[in-house]
Amino acid sequence: MQLKALLSKLPTVLTVGSVDRDIAAICYDSRRVQKNSLFVALRGEKADGNSYIDEAIERGAVAIVSEEEQPQRRATIIVVQNARNALADLAAEFYGNPSLGLKVAGITGTNGKTTTAFLLRHLCESVQMRSGLLGTIQYEIGDRILPAPRTTPESLDLQELLYQIRSAGCRAVSMEVSSHALDQGRVRQVEFDTAIFTNLTQDHLDFHKTMEAYFEAKVKLFTGMAEQPRKKGKAVINIDDRWGQQLIARLNKDTPGLPVITFGMNARADFRASAVKTDFGGTQYQLDAQGKTYLVRLPLIGFFNVYNSLAALAGAAAMGVDLRTAVRALADAPSVPGRLEPVPVKRQFRVFVDYAHTDDALSNVMKTLRDLGPRRLIVVFGCGGNRDKAKRPLMASAVERLADWAVVTSDNPRKESPEAILEEIKRGFKGRNYEAIEDRREAIFHAISMAVPRDIVLIAGKGHEKIQEFADHSVPFDDLAIARLAVEAKPVETEP
Repeated sequence: MQLKALLSKLPTVLTVGSVDRDIAAICYDSRRVQKNSLFVALRGEKADGNSYIDEAIERGAVAIVSEEEQPQRRATIIVVQNARNALADLAAEFYGNPSLGLKVAGITGTNGKTTTAFLLRHLCESVQMRSGLLGTIQYEIGDRILPAPRTTPESLDLQELLYQIRSAGCRAVSMEVSSHALDQGRVRQVEFDTAIFTNLTQDHLDFHKTMEAYFEAKVKLFTGMAEQPRKKGKAVINIDDRWGQQLIARLNKDTPGLPVITFGMNARADFRASAVKTDFGGTQYQLDAQGKTYLVRLPLIGFFNVYNSLAALAGAAAMGVDLRTAVRALADAPSVPGRLEPVPVKRQFRVFVDYAHTDDALSNVMKTLRDLGPRRLIVVFGCGGNRDKAKRPLMASAVERLADWAVVTSDNPRKESPEAILEEIKRGFKGRNYEAIEDRREAIFHAISMAVPRDIVLIAGKGHEKIQEFADHSVPFDDLAIARLAVEAKPVETEP
């Protein structure tokens, strides 16, 4: 693509050098630069792309985009006010604005994004609307499944993935949108057909600092959708969540032309659930929506999955899926890896693996398991290193309130001391219904060794993840696989 064409819609401060150049690729990582690349120098938390401009030129970059004026070089220099915005704008132009050829659903919130994205994709496909998926667990492009290094990719990678999804014959995409991505402009130039708000609880305050700033990051998805030049999107919001109520009020005031669809158990919800029943086989409830009543059967357990399924149903309806067809399709919805996933072994006690890593998510999962009437609930959990420290004692308090016994262990300690993390968690306990075992494998084996008939063991925090991260290395680690080994190694016991 010609550099001149790429720059035609990009606000620039200064351009030095020829714009009559062919651009074969756009890169923001100098190690990926190839012949005839355009290199965008981003300032990151750990590195400044401006320090790698010479390397990029040596590798074949013929044009450089930066927020800083550069000394004379053989490459064309384009100075912009915001390099991240420029990267998003260039990427969309380079890949032909692929979101315009897709029905795009963006899901944001603290909890429930992944399950909602999986369910929404399933509902779209139930009406032969082939769909891609972008989220925490994996990226799905037609028949290809790729590992997901980020919940929401960098803008350049996102535009390329959307291009590939469209090229694979998909008509829609269901994607999780993180608060980090919204703050960093990664979804800039993506036009959404619907944006879904699941809920907001304390998380990521190491990055956002306050709940208000965290909320404002989420708001950007909806205000951005209201300002889209071509698509007229719809907002789908949890009316039972207090931050959801704030969001509704904000949108009604600032963007009165944006349609807002609500879901929840509130009598005023557009998609309202009532008469909820849940057991080991799944969940059912009455849905009142669009002037009709439906019986919803869902093979996922948990009160929180009622909300996830409501969000998916409302989102699917906003994208044009027939509601009656969607309700029927929920009955054979897929399980979501690492989301209240049962360990597949037949014993008289049950073991579940879940990704819950906030006090609210843990509380929701534990309440669901409590509703199943276990003799005891035993919980294995930890907290990730280099993440929001304020939630550590809150998670301990939640577990103490709802579990009979807790085994505190390492999650992903990263660059923090595992012992120090455990000490911060332990401050949240008031009593002594817990023990600490730093080694996660040992902790899982120990918790399962304690289980007797009619007990439930919950292993929380890592869910679908396949590695454990330490300061200078990562090791293979799969909670589900370890739990299965622990169950198989445990002698069969009779009723106590």
